[in-house]
Amino acid sequence: MMKVIAWGLALVVAIVIGLGTLCIGECADEPLEPWHTVRLSAEFDARMLGDEVQNFGDYLALEDRLFSELRDKVYSKVETGPAYVLARYSNGSAADPATREPDYNRSFEFESVNSKGGVLLLHGMSDSPYSLHALGEKLHDEGYWVIGLRLPGHGTSPGELKHATWRDMAAATRLAMNHLVAKVGDKPVHIAGYSTGAPLALDLTLNSFDEVELRTPDSLILISPAIGISAVAMLARPAAAFGRLPGFSRLGWSEVIPEFDPYKYNSFTTNAGSQVRQLTESVASRIAKNSATQNTMPPILVFKSAVDATVSTTAVVDRLMVRLPENGNEIVLFDINRSAINSALLVSDPGPLTNQLMERDDLPFSIRLITNENPESIAVVSRLKPPFSADVTEITPLGTEWPRGIISLSHVALPFAPDDSLYGRYRPASRDKLFLGQAEIRGERGLLKISSDWLLRLRYNPFYPVLEDRVVDWLSDLQDSVP
Repeated sequence: MMKVIAWGLALVVAIVIGLGTLCIGECADEPLEPWHTVRLSAEFDARMLGDEVQNFGDYLALEDRLFSELRDKVYSKVETGPAYVLARYSNGSAADPATREPDYNRSFEFESVNSKGGVLLLHGMSDSPYSLHALGEKLHDEGYWVIGLRLPGHGTSPGELKHATWRDMAAATRLAMNHLVAKVGDKPVHIAGYSTGAPLALDLTLNSFDEVELRTPDSLILISPAIGISAVAMLARPAAAFGRLPGFSRLGWSEVIPEFDPYKYNSFTTNAGSQVRQLTESVASRIAKNSATQNTMPPILVFKSAVDATVSTTAVVDRLMVRLPENGNEIVLFDINRSAINSALLVSDPGPLTNQLMERDDLPFSIRLITNENPESIAVVSRLKPPFSADVTEITPLGTEWPRGIISLSHVALPFAPDDSLYGRYRPASRDKLFLGQAEIRGERGLLKISSDWLLRLRYNPFYPVLEDRVVDWLSDLQDSVP
């Protein structure tokens, strides 16, 4: 017994040393700032339910106090002026969200008289409601009542994600869903979840099967869904726990870099990774264990890049889609640009997995592969393969091409249109306006304040109209199918 305890202690020490070493390598360049260390007392957590917060209106009132507190406790401690033009928490800087209207770090609601139904939008971990605002605006134009929820721990300062749990986020999701149902009545309600927002949508759906007071969504739209994450996240939970101890604050962070993005945290806490892992494991295990749950799941539409450094395509298929019956479910899969790069240069070519999925005749869902017309062409087509078939039954030219220099999409790119003023393809006319989108930059390394690795990752979806149009058609088809 003593040997077991000794080995256990040795393992814990090894993990601490290993994580500490990792953090030194990843975090040591930047000091911890007020936005890493200050804790905001007005942030929502699940323990407030039934007491301070009883409904979504209370949640929004608390959010008002939260953002006032953020200004008092964080922004007031940061200097201003030209040297801080890229500092998110410097009042009036180019990266200050307050200089943009509206501030999409906050929850938003697009009301619709005589609506077709309602759509709840759930953003991803370290993200903000901004990530789905364009889709929300489109759906509102189509006649839907839309709510974009700010999940607890988000939109304020990255240090808040040292404390927020996925159960806090799930509780806020429930409040927003109940509010949406109250607004649209018996009309259809849908949830669109991006990244971590996807398993939150699934969690609410699973809970609704056992709770009569919770409405089951009529469909789920999952964008870059976090159904399975990288193995590194397995170490996040012990690191997050040690990060709360005196002298181990660095272990609370997997990455500390300057904050210059007005709508997304650049620094990332180990607790955030731990919460995503716990949420995805909870959802996946409940789906796997309960065949009755599988049979009652509403139709699901998934959008996924074939290459994704954050979440796994295999997990989306194996842990979710193949476990569900034929119910109109569909995956829209964005391939890499086959004409732009020799496969010998790729670390990992997604082609074999994509080909395998397209050749399988046992899949209970359809696949729309967005890919090159042929390996020599930059023209893009949609190839549709129905459920339980290995045959492509429809090839549709999309009337678009791969932009020059783009070799693939990315996890963060899918919900952003090319004309997005912050992350898009086209720089705004005003040179003073912050732009974090496509930039063709060549020169010496170390010249820019933003790392080349950050700039290399694609931030917008050149085929965003495919996503937007498919969502609108999907919801319309579901509406038409209701007796």
